[in-house]
Amino acid sequence: MEGANSPDLQLQQLPPTSMTVTVNEVSFSYKENLIGALLAIFGHLVVSIALNLQKYSHIRLAGSKDPRAYFKTKTWWLGLFLMLLGELGVFSSYAFAPLSLIVPLSAVSVIASAIIGIIFIKEKWKPKDFLSCGLAIIGTYLLVTFGPNSHEKMTGENITKHLVSWPFLLYMLVEIIVFCLLLYFYKEKNVNYIVVILLLVALLGSMTVVTVKAVAGMLVLSIQGNLQLDYPIFYVMLVCMVATAIYQAAFLSQATQLYDSSLIASVGYILSTTIAITAGATFYLDFIGEDALHICMFALGCLVAFLGVFLITRNRKKAVPFEPYISMDAMPGMQNIHDKGITVQPDLKASFSYGALENNDNVSEIYTPATLPVMQEEHGSRAASTPPYRVLEHTKRE
Repeated sequence: MEGANSPDLQLQQLPPTSMTVTVNEVSFSYKENLIGALLAIFGHLVVSIALNLQKYSHIRLAGSKDPRAYFKTKTWWLGLFLMLLGELGVFSSYAFAPLSLIVPLSAVSVIASAIIGIIFIKEKWKPKDFLSCGLAIIGTYLLVTFGPNSHEKMTGENITKHLVSWPFLLYMLVEIIVFCLLLYFYKEKNVNYIVVILLLVALLGSMTVVTVKAVAGMLVLSIQGNLQLDYPIFYVMLVCMVATAIYQAAFLSQATQLYDSSLIASVGYILSTTIAITAGATFYLDFIGEDALHICMFALGCLVAFLGVFLITRNRKKAVPFEPYISMDAMPGMQNIHDKGITVQPDLKASFSYGALENNDNVSEIYTPATLPVMQEEHGSRAASTPPYRVLEHTKRE
C-alpha cells in the first residue's frame, strides 16, 4: 500500500514545485527590472551632477580674473569623469530592464538638474516650479512601478530573430520613409521648425537605443561566460549604434543653434521617448503578456512625466547673453521711442541692443531697417527734393 501510494504522493507534490519555480522566475524578473531602473536613475543623476559641475566651473571662471581655460580646472575634469561614469550606468541598465522602461527615466536628469541648480548655483524657483518637479517625480514612480516586465536573453540568435521579424521590418520601412521625407523638407525646402529637427533626432535615437540594448545585453552575457562576441550581429549593432549616435548629435547641435535649450529639452524628451518606446515594443516585444491595467498605468506615467518635464523647462527663464555694447534702452530718450513701437533697427532674436554682433546665417531675410523720424527744415528747393537721409538696402551675403 505504501508503495502504491507513493506515486500519488509524488504527483501531488509536483504542482507546488512548478508554482515555486514560477514565483521564483517572476521575482527574479522584477529584480532585474529594479536593477536596471536603479542603474538608469543613478546614471542620469550622476550626469546631471557632472553637467552642473562643468557649468559651475564656467561661471566661476567668468566671474574671476583667472586666466586659465576651463579644461585646465579640476572641477571641469571631475565633471567629465562623472559624466562618463553616469553614461556607463545608463548603458549598463539596458542589459537588465526592458527598453521601454529605461528610456522614459531620462526625466530624472531634468529633475536632478533643476534641484541641483537651486542648491549649488542658487537659481530661483517659484512654487509652480516645485509643482512641476513633483509631477515629474510622480510620473517616474508610475513608470518604475508599472513598467513592462518582459525579459529575454540578448543572444545573437534572439537578436537576429527580432531583426528579421515582420513587425520590425514594417516599422523600419515606415521610419525610413518618414525620415527621408523630413530630411528632404529640412535640407531642400529649408523647413527648420523645431518639430522637424527633433523628429529627425528622435527617429535616429530610437535606432540608437535599440542597438544599445543589443550591444549591452551581449556584452553582459559575454562577461557572465556566455560569449556573444563571435556573432556578426554584434558588430552590425555596434556600427549602427555609433553611426546613429553621431548623426543624432549633429542634428541636435543644429537645433541648439536655432532654438532655446529648454524648449529643445522638453520637446526632444517627449518625441524621443514616444518613438523609442514604439521601437522597443516593436523590436523587443516589451508589452507582450502585459495586462491592460499595467499598460494604461504605464501610459499615464509617461503622460505625467511629459507634463512635468515640459513645465520644468517652460518655467525656466532664458539666459540673457552678455553683450559688450551700449544698450539702447539705457540711452536717454530711447526707452520712450521703444515703448511707442518705433523700430530703430532690425529686432533679431528679440535683441534690443545697438551694435550686437548676431549670426544671421539662419535668418531667411533681413528686413530693411526703419529710420527715426527726422524733422525736415526748409532750405530751399534742394531741401524739398533731396531727403535728409538714405535708406540702405541690406542683402544677405551667400
